[in-house]
Amino acid sequence: MAHLSTEYLTSTFMHSGNASPSTPKLQLQLSIPIPSRDRIYYHFDGNTVLLVENTLFKVHRSALTKEKSIFESMFSLDSDLRSSSCSSSSVTVGPEGESDDNPIRLQGDTADEFRSLLWALYALPHELEAAMTAKAIGLKLHNLARITHKYEFRATENWALDKLKAIYTRPMHSHADDAEGPSLVELTELASLCEQRDLLDAATARWKRRIAAKKDIALAIGMAERLNLRALLGLAYHAMLLQGRDVWDADDLLTRAQRIRLLSGHYALGRLCERLPNEPPALQHNQRCTGGVQARCNQAWAGLWRSTLDMGKQGPPLQYADVIAKLVVAETILKALVECEIPTQGLLEGMPWCKENALAATAGKLKEIQESLADYFTDVV
Repeated sequence: MAHLSTEYLTSTFMHSGNASPSTPKLQLQLSIPIPSRDRIYYHFDGNTVLLVENTLFKVHRSALTKEKSIFESMFSLDSDLRSSSCSSSSVTVGPEGESDDNPIRLQGDTADEFRSLLWALYALPHELEAAMTAKAIGLKLHNLARITHKYEFRATENWALDKLKAIYTRPMHSHADDAEGPSLVELTELASLCEQRDLLDAATARWKRRIAAKKDIALAIGMAERLNLRALLGLAYHAMLLQGRDVWDADDLLTRAQRIRLLSGHYALGRLCERLPNEPPALQHNQRCTGGVQARCNQAWAGLWRSTLDMGKQGPPLQYADVIAKLVVAETILKALVECEIPTQGLLEGMPWCKENALAATAGKLKEIQESLADYFTDVV
């Protein structure tokens, strides 16, 4: 029977030829699982049977056409094909979707995803709200958002994304709850697929925390490359770079091409660190800083920039290509100089009105390099 959850077909064959009657039978057990009816969404009064993975769903077409989804077009086309078939052929064929033996087959979806869609379409408002308190609601909402995006249930998709955003952007969200929801990769892929910026920012913030803790860096590299998340990609490559080549070689998730990009990044960022002291960022001068005063200010700024980078070398040892750490130290030193927390040693005398602007220029340079980190990790060494 089609509604049984698991069955196997067993075929028995006799050896042919001159085999004696005592020759044992050859029994082949063919592992062909029979589709099973979903225990919740197989409505006997439904009028459409769909097969998702190995699960049969029997639902009402009206439920699947509540919104202007792809199902509406699918059913309309099916109706046209039936009319055409009836007028051109005398052969009677059971229409697709009207029985368990000839269901509509949905490809590329999981039974859990389709079950989440039907939950949203059939549930009453108070049932939906009650479900929001469940610990594992994140996974159901993820499945719902993905499948509604695919089949263009726009209103339901937006509702699911809003609920996910509320869960993952709230301050009290516990990272332990993530085990009950989609993986961080799945959440990031969904946010990128649906172009949901707030949800993507929330996922990116979680990736940054993992990378800072030296966790899942290679996983982040692969995902950021696949989704073209440039800022996260640069951050992940830079973090892996600082782990050292022994770690790269031992990480099975890194491809040969990615290891080549790491070598390229090490070289490119090393050269940048060497050039940086002689390339101060452009300074936005104060209105009072004009003419000859501005020329002296630029000269003083170049000296100050070089001095702050050199001071950083006197602190804790920095890795050769860690340009981000070098700039963070330089920014910290410059801030302390501007706010007179450490002796200025005459470094600020040539720029009396542009000290704050110098601090802003340093912060701007740090941000610029952080946002362009991915560009240093190319396929060319």
